[in-house]
Amino acid sequence: MLTVHHLGKSQSERIIWLCEELAIPYELTIYDRDPVTRLGPPEYKALHPLGTAPIITDGNLVLAESTAIMEYLMAKHGSGDLVPATSADNFGEYLYWFHFANGTLQPNLGRSMIVRRLNAPADNPAVQFVDARRELVLDLVEERLGEKDFLAGDAFSAADIVTVFSLTTMRLFLPFDLTPYPNILAYLQRIGARDAYRRAMTKGDPDMTPMLS
Repeated sequence: MLTVHHLGKSQSERIIWLCEELAIPYELTIYDRDPVTRLGPPEYKALHPLGTAPIITDGNLVLAESTAIMEYLMAKHGSGDLVPATSADNFGEYLYWFHFANGTLQPNLGRSMIVRRLNAPADNPAVQFVDARRELVLDLVEERLGEKDFLAGDAFSAADIVTVFSLTTMRLFLPFDLTPYPNILAYLQRIGARDAYRRAMTKGDPDMTPMLS
């Protein structure tokens, strides 16, 4: 049986959402963060050496990493859903945005979070570099969503599922204002209208209102 091990308010919300979109049967086990460290509890860390979210178990398989889990589940259960055909004109764009989420967007936000927690002065060159890079990355997303309703094109895809956490729940850890990004805000309203997204967020983090604005 597939089990999604969900660390509250984490990137594992992507996996719950994917399962809801594809109607994949799964069990959901929720773990609360340590109130002091805000990290996973010991029983969560025991699942995988890194103890990072997300983690799934499927029979004897223990799998971490968002994109690895998503590709695994889509290959086993997706029947081509949420991924453009290799012959489609937007297949390359899909691949770019699918990997952009964890290859570029989330790492840049993570660096911003660390720098902010260090309380380095705003005129520090490292701070200026990180801030400028974050703005550049968000500008790219904003520009793309001014061209298309979804990241891979006109249709919703797995590229959207892997990206939305960085624009929403990540802001619990790194508050940033989306007012300068009207295309992103409109996009998040389209995401929030999806039944599968609402179900996933209600199941995974029922005490949190999705940060869609």
